[in-house]
Amino acid sequence: MYGPQQEQQPSPPLPQPQRDPVPLPQQQNTSSKITISQMQEQLLLSKHMRFTSLVSCMGYSMPEMAPAYLVRVCPAEKIEKGTDHMSDCQNSDTAKGEAQEVRKQTGSGQGPKPKKKRRLGWLGYLAGVIVASFLLAGIGWLAVNDVCALNKAPLTATIEVESGDSVGTVATKLKKAGLINSKLLFMITSPVFHASRYIQPGVYELNTDMDFNCLIKSMQPTGGVAATVTVTIPEGYTVEQIIQLLAENDVSDASALEESAKNHVFDKFDFVDNENLGSISRLEGYLFPDTYEFYVKENADSALSRLLANFQDRSVDDPDLAPLIANSSYSLKEIVIMASLIETETDGTDRTLISSVIHNRLENVGETAHLLQIDASLVYAAGREITEDDYQTLDSPYNLYTHQGLPPTAIANAGKASIQAALQPDDTNYYFYVLNPDTQRHVFSRTLSEHNANLRKFG
Repeated sequence: MYGPQQEQQPSPPLPQPQRDPVPLPQQQNTSSKITISQMQEQLLLSKHMRFTSLVSCMGYSMPEMAPAYLVRVCPAEKIEKGTDHMSDCQNSDTAKGEAQEVRKQTGSGQGPKPKKKRRLGWLGYLAGVIVASFLLAGIGWLAVNDVCALNKAPLTATIEVESGDSVGTVATKLKKAGLINSKLLFMITSPVFHASRYIQPGVYELNTDMDFNCLIKSMQPTGGVAATVTVTIPEGYTVEQIIQLLAENDVSDASALEESAKNHVFDKFDFVDNENLGSISRLEGYLFPDTYEFYVKENADSALSRLLANFQDRSVDDPDLAPLIANSSYSLKEIVIMASLIETETDGTDRTLISSVIHNRLENVGETAHLLQIDASLVYAAGREITEDDYQTLDSPYNLYTHQGLPPTAIANAGKASIQAALQPDDTNYYFYVLNPDTQRHVFSRTLSEHNANLRKFG
């Protein structure tokens, strides 16, 4: 009810909206009557208030912040006496009317057209297909080149297949040698070429002219077995001399051997310095002198690994030396350095005596102040024959006339006898020795005065 509290006259029913406005009948009692126009205004006001509450419940603080389709309310001022404007707002007061309005706006060009989206989608799909096709074609071409050995640079390499090697292991060796481009592709195609049937242990000389099928069939006893060469490495050879010797015998290329000695990580051997790379001296003392059978054109890493493995077997794991190494007060590296000094100074008859001089100078001050004063180390530093001036002027940690203790690395590769002498020196009081030119033997002395006398005698 609207208006003051008084006896009310029943209001006539509201007329239905018509095309032509019809005047509304007047109420007789003007003190209590409410015009239809006022009632409509009240109804619209009530509706607006309910709408405002709805908007607030939906999370909007103000009606104007609500979505457009929720705030289309026909203002009351548009409703005038004698005129029916409800038809103008009839559709807007319902969700159905707002939905129609939204559809009209969308269809009027204000939003994206579905056909255009589909067209762009098809274009993107087509572009993706084209790009993927080119990529697949490129990958396929590379795969064909690899499998069929096309467009590969000439290369010959020796591959050793060991007992228990899987196809994956063989593929790794082929890839490392540069004979194939893709390890994965070789493994995928290997069943087609019956790799498990053909590949057998052995050493094989292979090249990049061989396709996958030829490579696989060559890795069997009737295939491309590599030629071998026997090389003897003398005791006392340096790493540089060993590399030269191996290159001369066609075991491997000198530059490849030098690069391997400097930078290859020989992680199977704990005694190798794999952290301070860049110098061949890190392998000094660990390339065991012996007679070896190498494969012609053998991989450089493999060739040097043979020598390192032999050092492991003949020293670290040797039943005679292993207990002595374990019980020594010196580290394996220090033992190897002392052995190299002994090897370069001895004629083969006085290893344990020279070892006693080194131990005495290291362990007792004596008359030498821990200076070993060994010429061979100075020669190693100079890389040439030394002069009188070099004893005091050559600035190097290998100059044992100016630097106390042992040099930073071994200066040569010693045999088992010199390693054992470093571990078991004679018990003497010797601090000096000089070479007798007549006998080519060393003369040992206890004091500097005795040594100077021997120098005058044999000098």
